Amino acid sequence: MDHDGHGGTAELPPFTWARGLQFDAEPFFLFSCLIALGLYCWGVVRLRRRGDYWQPGRTAGFVLGVLSVLLVTCTALNAYGMVLFSVHMTQHMVISMLSPILLLLGAPVTLLLRALPSAGRGRKGPREILVALLHSRYVRVVTSPLFTIPAFIASLYGLYFTPVFDFLMESRVGHNGMMVHFLAVGLVFFWPIMGLDPGPHRPGHLMRMMELFATMPFHAFFGIAVMMASEPVVGAFADPPASLGADVLADQSAAGGIAWAFSEIPTVVVLIALTMQWYLSEQRTARRKDRTADRDGDRELAAYNDYLAALRARG
Repeated sequence: MDHDGHGGTAELPPFTWARGLQFDAEPFFLFSCLIALGLYCWGVVRLRRRGDYWQPGRTAGFVLGVLSVLLVTCTALNAYGMVLFSVHMTQHMVISMLSPILLLLGAPVTLLLRALPSAGRGRKGPREILVALLHSRYVRVVTSPLFTIPAFIASLYGLYFTPVFDFLMESRVGHNGMMVHFLAVGLVFFWPIMGLDPGPHRPGHLMRMMELFATMPFHAFFGIAVMMASEPVVGAFADPPASLGADVLADQSAAGGIAWAFSEIPTVVVLIALTMQWYLSEQRTARRKDRTADRDGDRELAAYNDYLAALRARG
């Protein structure tokens, strides 16, 4: 796709998914995703070489997460997303709700902690820096629900209903920065909820579900508000190129519908993952209690036998 000097687009044909999914590399996201994949594969190979097991499902989840980021940033969707609200909203929903979940299912922090070598006593290496970061006040703040829930909501209302969005859409850099923001907010929001990687906040499974559902009414209301608006919500999409043949209000209504409906898919995925984690946690707890009860029973039986032996000796 050809892009103009302001980060928008030259003449684009009417949008179809066949055109939207054509490869159109954005260098920043392409290299970032390749580096992330390379680091993850390095960690998996390092573990396997020393005989440690790493679940293939986690690798598959992380790879799918990276591919989902590439899908919305390194295809023509990125160009159409500069001029069509519906395409942009598709990018937003995927990179803020689907990509973070898939990436976190890969447990990348756990993998790094297991793969990075220890620097030794009194020394600091990459592993020690990562551990210090995980226990830092900064991470405690950004993973707290008091921060993640408002940040997640502000990514909708604080951008689309203020001049900030139009300002960022004036340049390709601003648009890419917005995508990075969406991904980062999604990661810190779902990180404590998914519970696979170590972190400063480890709420119970019920509390995680409550955090997940806390944003849903705001998400639904945002989508409905965009769908029902009788005039363009943001100026960036008010005057699309004539070559697109797009109806601005119809495209805006489609964008609102995408925002409203899309949240259900990640919610179901996370609920399934949480339910499975809860079940497995209860199973582990039950087995641990059984083992403790068996040990206590063996000790009581041994004590009783000793008591009988003592009685026989006195008799």
